[in-house]
Amino acid sequence: MTPAPTTPGTAGRRPVDEQRRTLLRTARDVAEDLAADAIVRDQAGKPPTDETTRLREAGLPAALTPPGPGRGADWRTGCAVIREIAAADSSVGDVLARHYVHAWSGRFYGSHQQAAALEEESVRERWLWTGAVRTPWPDDDADGPDLTLRRHATGYVLSGRRAVDTAVATADQIVVDAVCAANGDVLVVRIPPGARGVIVEPAHDRLGQRVAGAGEVVLDRVAITPKQVLGRRPHDEESTAPFTALAEPALRLALCHVGLGIAEGALTEARDLSRGGRAHRLPGEDPDLFLTYGELASAAQTATAVVDRATDVMAQALDTGPHLDAEGAAGVAALVATAEAVTSKAALRITARVLELADAPGLDRFWRNARVLTAHRPVAHRLRSIGEHYLNGSHRTVAAFR
Repeated sequence: MTPAPTTPGTAGRRPVDEQRRTLLRTARDVAEDLAADAIVRDQAGKPPTDETTRLREAGLPAALTPPGPGRGADWRTGCAVIREIAAADSSVGDVLARHYVHAWSGRFYGSHQQAAALEEESVRERWLWTGAVRTPWPDDDADGPDLTLRRHATGYVLSGRRAVDTAVATADQIVVDAVCAANGDVLVVRIPPGARGVIVEPAHDRLGQRVAGAGEVVLDRVAITPKQVLGRRPHDEESTAPFTALAEPALRLALCHVGLGIAEGALTEARDLSRGGRAHRLPGEDPDLFLTYGELASAAQTATAVVDRATDVMAQALDTGPHLDAEGAAGVAALVATAEAVTSKAALRITARVLELADAPGLDRFWRNARVLTAHRPVAHRLRSIGEHYLNGSHRTVAAFR
């Protein structure tokens, strides 16, 4: 049989496209499963033990690792999966977003060979990642480092405590940065929560993102082998390689997709309630209701357009790898800051307004989740950073957009 003709450049994309479609179908199935009991789980506010089991059974942690031969997901696909899950349950979307970005840590901080081996092991062992790596900033260690590494015969011992926003009790790998007591170097390391000397303290009674599994990790002379050291984190922005500088905006952009998921989930649920006649006013021919939904849908679509543009540019920068220059990294950071500002406003506005459109148990969770997700990233600060970049063409890729 004569093989069907192919357009040049399309043959190699077919397996990738099919893989993407399969992964998105899986994400939709998981999202439907999570949506069925999202309100009950939010009210319980327990660590995401059951939720991470669902993710692992569906293969999502293994699938959402950096792309490589026969494994991983490209940045656009990974973000699409995150948003799909977040629309159903933003806490679980948060877990998956941080997992995906921290799974890139080997590439951001280490060598290509180290990263490849680590990613293969992550896929094989179906690891779930989380972590808290700080951005270089002049005043970070004004009161001394919170995590310290000391030399040991077989590597280092790590001591201190660090707040972690997701999966503190359910992850397989926690990525943190710590200061070496001997020479002041800042190393990025990974630790398994079950290691000797690791104590996790889950947070309780959070306002929102209650199922994300936030908490603190307390480390008492935890042994760190050379294999667990991912690389060095630069002390300041001037010494940060452009590709390494993408680590922070990549995480913030992934969380923008969580924010979009919250907005989309809130609008969809409110719309279904309005259609079902459980709202304050039936949809019928109510022009005021049409106007409100039109405004909110437009706000969501505007945020989506901005985030999608930033996602495309981030994907290109990640594909460029170590050859990325400072100007390119700064441009990515500026777009991510813009995406954050727009998404934060849209998510908070939409989730507050839907409470006026429909009266139903659990609808308030969207606003609570959006509030917690955006609380530590003031819009005004982002806008000043965007303005500085626009006016001065600043090449600062980390501190300016923190």
